[in-house]
Amino acid sequence: MSLQLKSLFFLLQLLALLISISSSDPNPQFPCQPPHFNSYPFCNTSLSITDRAQSLISLLTLEEKIHQLSNNASGIPRLGIPPYEWWSESLHGVASNGPGVNFNGYVKAATSFPQVLVTAASFNRTLWFKVGLAIGIEAKAMYNVGQAGLTFWAPNINIFRDPRWGRGQETPGEDPMVVSAYAIQFVKGFQGGSWRGSGELIDRFERKRALGGYNDDESGDRLMNSACCKHFIAYDLEKWKNFSRYSFNAVVTKQDMEDTYEPPFRSCIQQGKASCLMCSYNAVNGVPACAQGDLLQKARNEWGFKGYITSDCDAVATVQEYQNYTRKADDAVALVLKAGMDINCGSYLVRHTRTTIEEGKLQDKDIDRALLNLFSVQLRLGLFDGDPRKGQFGELGPQNICTIEHKMLALEAARQGIVLLKNEKKFLPLNRNVVSSIAIIGPMANNISNMGGDYTGFPCDPKSFYEGLLGYVEKASYASGCSDVPCDSDAGFNDAILTAKKADFVVVVAGLDLSQETEDHDRASLLLPGKQMALVSSVAAASKRPIILVLTGGGPLDVSFAEGDRNIASILWVGYPGEAGGKALAEVIFGDFNPGGRLPMTWYPESFTKIAMNDMNMRANPFRGYPGRTYRFYTGNRVYGFGQGLSYTKFTYKLLSAPRTLSLSGSFTGTLTEKILHQRELDYIHVDELISCDSLSFYVHISVANVGDRDGSHVVMLFSRAPKIFEGTPEKQLIAFDRVHTSSYGSTETSIIVIPCDHLSIVDKHGKRILPLGEHLLTLGDLEHSVSIVT
Repeated sequence: MSLQLKSLFFLLQLLALLISISSSDPNPQFPCQPPHFNSYPFCNTSLSITDRAQSLISLLTLEEKIHQLSNNASGIPRLGIPPYEWWSESLHGVASNGPGVNFNGYVKAATSFPQVLVTAASFNRTLWFKVGLAIGIEAKAMYNVGQAGLTFWAPNINIFRDPRWGRGQETPGEDPMVVSAYAIQFVKGFQGGSWRGSGELIDRFERKRALGGYNDDESGDRLMNSACCKHFIAYDLEKWKNFSRYSFNAVVTKQDMEDTYEPPFRSCIQQGKASCLMCSYNAVNGVPACAQGDLLQKARNEWGFKGYITSDCDAVATVQEYQNYTRKADDAVALVLKAGMDINCGSYLVRHTRTTIEEGKLQDKDIDRALLNLFSVQLRLGLFDGDPRKGQFGELGPQNICTIEHKMLALEAARQGIVLLKNEKKFLPLNRNVVSSIAIIGPMANNISNMGGDYTGFPCDPKSFYEGLLGYVEKASYASGCSDVPCDSDAGFNDAILTAKKADFVVVVAGLDLSQETEDHDRASLLLPGKQMALVSSVAAASKRPIILVLTGGGPLDVSFAEGDRNIASILWVGYPGEAGGKALAEVIFGDFNPGGRLPMTWYPESFTKIAMNDMNMRANPFRGYPGRTYRFYTGNRVYGFGQGLSYTKFTYKLLSAPRTLSLSGSFTGTLTEKILHQRELDYIHVDELISCDSLSFYVHISVANVGDRDGSHVVMLFSRAPKIFEGTPEKQLIAFDRVHTSSYGSTETSIIVIPCDHLSIVDKHGKRILPLGEHLLTLGDLEHSVSIVT
């Protein structure tokens, strides 16, 4: 190529690049743009967030105010304020679901991390924070080139209560404490609020603050992005028989509300400092969630929520149209705004608020209250500080998306989330030096379209399970067996069997995809779909050696047939492992990574489907044949239990130190002291009758020994079993967890803090938290240690 042609080629490339950039960010509009719109008081960064927000509200007409009450907020041209789209999604990577995100500009892809349930299976708080931070960086970078907003509606922190729920995959599992911990870490990372963990970002922030770029009083209130705790509350049913999420009334006891449904939201707000809360479609005890003034105000007044409350999409319309809770639209509008909701995903408020005001059912102050919350969050995001490219994190751009570091983090999350459920005679890992050929079979084996589960964007560099294995063997073959996951036909079985017979080793990928479980679609059965069970058994019977069964999907499966089949040597759950799932699985199968994931949910037998999905009770009731839900209360048979997971090595525990007795003497309020003096024997005390819970905390010191010949990470899970002083006491409950890495034939020490008021307390039928007196049993694997709580 001549020098002239080279120059021309370079110029054409540069022109294409500039066109691509301009299509993403054409002279970006932003509030407070000089020289005409930067002199308003709401643009003055030396003022407090509240003063700036109130100043802006005072300048608006009623019509302008009303048009801010939709996710697609209208612009205000006379004040130089462009439109803003509140709805963007980032559940496990920047997603394409919401209208606030597009991949049609300069950014064509974003890192796709494993679905939340898989990442939760790592039981690794540090990993959760890093994933939240990485997604937050990519979200901010996409905003800077005009391809995303700054308000993202994630994470989903509902409890995975029923194994049939189509959106259970989006959650961190069934345990309130684990879900709470995940919520805290993800939100802190995503919002950029925990600067210590953000490496380069903290340095950038501190440099700008040192140069006077940020007001010290305001910097702690600033947000890189806004995260949203959803769906508030008791939402975990899509469609089951005649029940629909749009009209379902969740009947929840005070006891279950306090110890199961509320804790993740309380933690997300109090410790995570989430800046958004989403109220759900369903009603709770007869009242639509978005009209639950007592619950919405509880979040603000008791939990200290500082942010905006949005409805789920069209959830205000459902108050009237599906739930028939109000007769007229204006009644629904008045109800939700007075309850404390601030913005409606949809156009319902925009269409009906003026009429509601004209009829005297709503006042301007009700709208101003909502706008104060909305504008305050936008101000904390820096939306009214001028050119975002010159502001906090303004230098983030496409170069910060799909980075090597983020793709490696996605791989690490997939590795740590894979759960080994069966491994007969140490069949795994395979020795790559003796495996000349491998067959991988199943409709998901060579399919990348559903690797991430729902709420997924466009992955950076996705690889299928088949592609992941190609790098480990000289010869890899593939057969689908079934044309798709529903597997209605066995026409492809013969091809799959012949393929299996020719290979040294066989991997069968079975399970679920989004045709079986997703938003607005619950499962009816816990068995493998269609003829998948027959495919697995047929291939296993024909294979030279026992096979490796890999299970996909976010919902528990009854694979009892495989657990008892000697022709199936190993079972791995990979869930929806994201873009790096293919490589992660291959590394686990061939021993480059030692699996250490644990199931974050109970796997029930198929007989559980006889239980009504609309029954929200957590606790078992033997009088009506109700077995309860989740490992904390379920009394029936299990396929696999919560926390189950194997390793290629063996770990043992040694309890180094823990108290035998915990005296509450001196920790009582005056009222309780009198009660003790007049009544010699007490079964329990109310937590709110203790002066200081923190002073009662103690440590459990543990040594974890790796007695096998492979290095590995291990999830330490400490459970407690309280004295059964009344019906409904949990069978056991997780009070702490930690993931530790231990070298072969080495040991690692770790310390777990136990706060009795939080970890050893239970909830009575009135929804009050109590601390039982007497012997509490702490369990760690096979170890047991009792702690007696005395007055």
